[in-house]
Amino acid sequence: MAETGVRNAVFSGKKRGASDDIDRDDYVVAKKSLAPSWEDPAVALANSRHEFGEHGGVNMSIEASATFTVMEPETMRRMFSGELGPDRDFFIYSRHFNPTVLNLGRQMAALEGTEAAYCTASGMSAISSVLLQLCSSGGHVVASRALYGGTHALLTHFFPRACNITTTFVDLTDIEMVKEAIVEGKTKVLYFESMSNPTLKVANVPELCRIAHDKGATVVVDNTFSPMVLSPARLGADVVVHSISKFISGGADIIAGAVCGPASLVNSMMDLHQGSLMLLGPTMNAKVAFELAERIPHLGLRMKEHCHRALTYATRMKKLGLKVVYPGLEDHPDHQLLKSLANKEYGYGGLLCLDMETEERANRLMNQLQNVAQFGFMAVSLGYHETLMSCSGNSTSSEMNAEEKAMAGISPGLIRMSIGYSGTLEQRWGQFERALTRSQDSTLFPKN
Repeated sequence: MAETGVRNAVFSGKKRGASDDIDRDDYVVAKKSLAPSWEDPAVALANSRHEFGEHGGVNMSIEASATFTVMEPETMRRMFSGELGPDRDFFIYSRHFNPTVLNLGRQMAALEGTEAAYCTASGMSAISSVLLQLCSSGGHVVASRALYGGTHALLTHFFPRACNITTTFVDLTDIEMVKEAIVEGKTKVLYFESMSNPTLKVANVPELCRIAHDKGATVVVDNTFSPMVLSPARLGADVVVHSISKFISGGADIIAGAVCGPASLVNSMMDLHQGSLMLLGPTMNAKVAFELAERIPHLGLRMKEHCHRALTYATRMKKLGLKVVYPGLEDHPDHQLLKSLANKEYGYGGLLCLDMETEERANRLMNQLQNVAQFGFMAVSLGYHETLMSCSGNSTSSEMNAEEKAMAGISPGLIRMSIGYSGTLEQRWGQFERALTRSQDSTLFPKN
């Protein structure tokens, strides 16, 4: 779609011919490379361009076409040679760039403060695609021990077998271990989660970036657990990945991912000959991109309520004598670090963990919470308006063996809770208290 800019609003128009020599600076990337600087993510999103629909609708149009026409025969050759591209509204095929997905990418870039972004069909496709673009056969990755189980399996099993890419897992709090693991000239990527799944450990992003960059490694950070709360790129990370399926979507109805980073990386991933996104094809559907683009503007409001309720519940759970893990609590080992890194006024994250020590006790409590008190749902994933809970050791971290779980700090009875915002806070807290009391009632659950 050709466009006429009015401030940061963009109207649709007619397709240009290849001879129309109009320069633009609102492509998937900014023309000028700007050094990352702090900006409230909500402000950045509000300042990003708004694209109107084809007929002046307040919402953008959905470009659902798989393929795109050209006005002149010569244009096709120029597009495939790379001379013409989406920066001038020339599109080839929606496995390559699509205008609707491109617009969502601009929003993600604004959210994370990166030069560019593009969106994929899932969070795992975003992670695997960016790592395959940065690493070749024989490459080496250094990664945190505390990772989502799917990512851990990708690095532990799939990459060594299929790609000859190896990974060394480290304790991110042991700076010397991280330094020793990164081999200059061999290690291509330092990979970690800004807030670890499920243990909620907070990464010292600036320090880890300094170590990696000193040795020539690229830093890739998964920010799925803390959109709006943390901005890894503004803290020094090179690339930020997301499972948009979680907080950003908010509806538990869409599977999607994103890669946010330098323009050169995003463009290389879409290269017709060597791009991991282009050739592996984890394409986002334009209709999905439209749905997500409509949800991002209220992400900040949702995150504030997720985080507010998580802090309130964690504080009250602790007073009840429960073993609760939440970085917003002052006794959490990473509380001060998170305070120093977090964007102000968004809170400390929308997840908390309850360590019930044994799987049997965890299951008993979750059964009461869902099936008796109706506090939430036993389900994986996070970021939904209802509270979601799961015993991490036998679900989202089940890909790890017992030793790996122990090293990551995942106990058998660890319940991960993604705190929702439906109902009133006091209503939900009353439901939690009732479920807890019943789960501890020895007459209902006699000891063997």
